Amino acid sequence: MLQIIREARQQKALEAEREASQPIQTHHRSCTLCEAMCGVTIRHRGDTIVSIEGDPDDPHSRGHICPKGYALQDLHNDPDRLKTPLEKVDGQWVSIDWDSALDKAAARLAEIQTAHGDDAVAGYWGNPSSHNLGVILSAGSLRKALGSRNMFTAASLDQMPHQLTSYLMFGNGQMFTIPDIDRTDFMLMLGANPAVSNGSLMTAGDILGRLEGIRDRGGKVLLVDPRRNETARYVDEHHFIRPGTDALFLIGLIRHIIDRDLCDPAHLSQYIDDWDGLLALFRQFPMTDVSEHCGIPQAEIERIAEAFAAADRAVCYGRMGVATQSYGTLNHWLINVLNIITGNMDRPGGAMFTNPAFHKALDRRSGSFGTYHSRVRGLPEFSSSLPSAAMAEEMTPPGDGQIKALVCVAGNPALSTPNGGLMEQGLAGLEYMVAVDFYLNETSRHADLILPPTGPLEHEQYDIVFNLLAVRNLARYSGPLFEHSPDSRSDWEILQGLTARLAHYKSGEPGPFRMPDLPSPEQILDKGLRTGPYSERFTDYNSGEPVEYDEGLSLDVLRRYPHGLDLGPLQPQFPGYLFTPDQKIQARPAVVVDDLQRLLAEFGGSEGDSGNLRLIGRRDLRTNNSWMHNSQRLAKGRDRCALFMHPDDASNRGVTDGAGVRVTTRAGAVFTSVRLTTDIMRGVVSLPHGWGHDRDGVALRVASAHAGVNANDVTDNLAIDQLSGNAAFNGIPVQVSPVDNSPAAAPTNQQEPSLAER
Repeated sequence: MLQIIREARQQKALEAEREASQPIQTHHRSCTLCEAMCGVTIRHRGDTIVSIEGDPDDPHSRGHICPKGYALQDLHNDPDRLKTPLEKVDGQWVSIDWDSALDKAAARLAEIQTAHGDDAVAGYWGNPSSHNLGVILSAGSLRKALGSRNMFTAASLDQMPHQLTSYLMFGNGQMFTIPDIDRTDFMLMLGANPAVSNGSLMTAGDILGRLEGIRDRGGKVLLVDPRRNETARYVDEHHFIRPGTDALFLIGLIRHIIDRDLCDPAHLSQYIDDWDGLLALFRQFPMTDVSEHCGIPQAEIERIAEAFAAADRAVCYGRMGVATQSYGTLNHWLINVLNIITGNMDRPGGAMFTNPAFHKALDRRSGSFGTYHSRVRGLPEFSSSLPSAAMAEEMTPPGDGQIKALVCVAGNPALSTPNGGLMEQGLAGLEYMVAVDFYLNETSRHADLILPPTGPLEHEQYDIVFNLLAVRNLARYSGPLFEHSPDSRSDWEILQGLTARLAHYKSGEPGPFRMPDLPSPEQILDKGLRTGPYSERFTDYNSGEPVEYDEGLSLDVLRRYPHGLDLGPLQPQFPGYLFTPDQKIQARPAVVVDDLQRLLAEFGGSEGDSGNLRLIGRRDLRTNNSWMHNSQRLAKGRDRCALFMHPDDASNRGVTDGAGVRVTTRAGAVFTSVRLTTDIMRGVVSLPHGWGHDRDGVALRVASAHAGVNANDVTDNLAIDQLSGNAAFNGIPVQVSPVDNSPAAAPTNQQEPSLAER
């Protein structure tokens, strides 16, 4: 035995010596840990990362990097990261080879669909999918092979109202209105915190530098949010607003602009379908009621409206705080209306649209809405996906169409969906589950098979999704930094392997399975670039001055730009980006007009004092997604799961700073500590989501040591945006009461009975 140990040590020493003799190499790519696409420079010696820094030659982020960028190496080196497939046998995880794992998964899923129908197998795609070229390019074929209507994504926990609004108004659900932040003079932000998100649905490297740029050129930045959040220090004004009343504030701005005859749609007049009908919608909302309900004085609303209308170039931008509430779609429609009636849609300095090099999502009418509905609550599909707030309830009550199996790709719905207790019950009751994930986390612990893909540094990278969201037109391709080992598989290989096997088993074809020849992600990307808007010529803005090239963009051309290619500022796109039947902006979609009446019915008359506190979420710069919590450099430090509470609200309830409290809603209760702060509005409390890593069977050592409390254990799956079905994480009524801080008095999280049990 001693001889074996000595030989192993000698072998390890030799490998270390060989690696130390290799030269340091440099690799450039963009960070995949948030939407900002910041460029990073990675220096490595062989398979060892020596350093990660911001790339000063990246034309997009200009050397900026946040703490998450340094943690790319933690993800790559994480000892908890799974490398080979695992199968659950008699409650224990055992290794299994790839072919056997994919065969078993496809055969079992096909068997369940044969017995119970295609809808018995659901699919869920999480946020990391959006950063992964292989997942983006293979998701459609897997969905088609499954043939199920029970498809879910993280988009309906985040941005679905924005996409639905674009579909209703412009005819394409993949079009996002992007703030032209580098050229605006007046930026009004609602429910946004770019100092933490780095710019969500507004891909902008060095976002804080860009915000400061507005002020440096004499412009103004205003923030409206129930919390004086981390972005407040970078703006000219911050205004508190009661959660769930952003629509009223926006209506107040629009009404005052109309009343003072400050409307100037300018170039948009020819594209609006019913201008007079649009303006008439807002007369039914008295300004006094608007002010009373939202908590912003009428004089301030009117002053902001006049300043917005008077600015040469202005833009209104709303994010998570306005999307994840009961009027999410209405909010985004109102934001578009405000930008339209002031002429700030589709023009420099306003709300614009990208013209990405890979253009497939923006070349035609795209999307669907309400062509079918969920089984239990009748929630509408959007672009062939159902709201994730309905996912757990579709697993629990028995009957035709009940979800009995799940394919979960790069997601952790046990932590990210509302009413975590109900989701836990649903996952535990599944007949079968396949998780494509390199962690044994709160969701994948329920799986029967875990198929771990390669890490983000081990496969090619091209950001199809975030180039759609960027504040400039961008393109960058990076090959893998490290070649993955022969006994590992990329997301593309896993999903295509599962797809092909599913088609084989469901077709009943005789004979052994044979993997078909498929184009690689690089080949598909190259074809997309060669047929996109820069297929004949492109302009290089990397140096700031445009340089025109009379050749088309291709993957080979893009490889010449390891730091990324700046294809220039956003340009006006109307009427080319109007995919509605009459090629006009549908300014007053019928379903949105109906929702105005719901708003009027809820908030008509004087504000009543119910005494309830309202819960809002929050994110943290270092740990804004659950899968980052296993990095020590990101998870270390102060408690990030304290309940933020105003001192006046605490005093009224006998709560002191640092004390333990019970937070209760219809969905359940959690126990946490309190941090008193005047940076949150009276009547509002705040908890983050994505934590709660103290569950049995989770193999995440760092995350488990910083388990925290998850707001989604008390957010309500029945609380949704009524139009899109997007989860309403903000404005949830809660009760907060003090509890004994002693260890013996610290109960575990509790949830209410499920829908089926009730």
